[in-house]
Amino acid sequence: MDNLVNNRQGHPPLSITNTFYRMLGLMRPQHWAKNGFVLLGAVFGNAWRQPQITRNALLATAAFSLISSSAYITNDLFDRQNDLNHPRKKTRPIASGEISVSAAIVLNFILLLAALILGYSVSTTVLVILALYVLLNLVYSMKLKHVVILDVFIIAAGFMLRILAGTVGIGIPPSQWLLICGMMIALFLGFTKRRAELYALNENGSTHRKVLNVYQPVLLDKFIVVTATCTVLTYSLYTMSAETIEYHHTRSLIYTVPFVVYGIFRYLYSLHNQTAGGDPAVELFRDPHILLAIAGWLLVTLWLIAGPMK
Repeated sequence: MDNLVNNRQGHPPLSITNTFYRMLGLMRPQHWAKNGFVLLGAVFGNAWRQPQITRNALLATAAFSLISSSAYITNDLFDRQNDLNHPRKKTRPIASGEISVSAAIVLNFILLLAALILGYSVSTTVLVILALYVLLNLVYSMKLKHVVILDVFIIAAGFMLRILAGTVGIGIPPSQWLLICGMMIALFLGFTKRRAELYALNENGSTHRKVLNVYQPVLLDKFIVVTATCTVLTYSLYTMSAETIEYHHTRSLIYTVPFVVYGIFRYLYSLHNQTAGGDPAVELFRDPHILLAIAGWLLVTLWLIAGPMK
């Protein structure tokens, strides 16, 4: 495997163990937390009470973890020259020359094949959704990530496909309120990511992403305010809707809203006061306040929807 390592920047040959860790880093397993969106249908559809549906939800999550790693590798292959202009991304395995292009392509193919096999084992619907995700990321990497605003909507579409895989893909009818809330939180994370990239651009004076030349801080701040507000409103309306109350036999889901509001506010604090928030997956594990907000929301939600009518 050592001869799969590119030595073009003078790196010494890596051992098999080091090559494995470089490959794992290329897959970015820390980003797999984003695939928790697949499990939203199981949580709010009470599917965790049914072993077969729970199994399918977990398999769909695993398939999306592998397919998302494949998408990251594809994006890194397209961006390997631009990443050299970024203060952090220039150390990525492909851009730095630690992993060769041929090795990355082989790993990409293995991940793609494994994800599609896992998806097919769940349902043909999940397989189709995974294929759409691959296509979406391909056109994003090739062209659409340079189109202002549409680039963030493409990212949000990827999160929506995750939600659909965890609902219609495993036989759970999705709530319309949950879909629109999922879209808003995905747009919120996308625009905050662009805002953090502008912070990094100003601090380091390096050009990495062409679309950042179009985005203005004041514009992104407005987008963030709108999407954050819509996220809180749509989730609040979901908890109070007659359909939700009838389905979950509780009127108390409204008490989970403060967790959502606090998590969003804490994320915005990290973005503006600590120049963080650029990577939702990393920020999730870095800030204990956000972790506690998510854990509190999940525990209270499960407790309420499993309990009697309030």
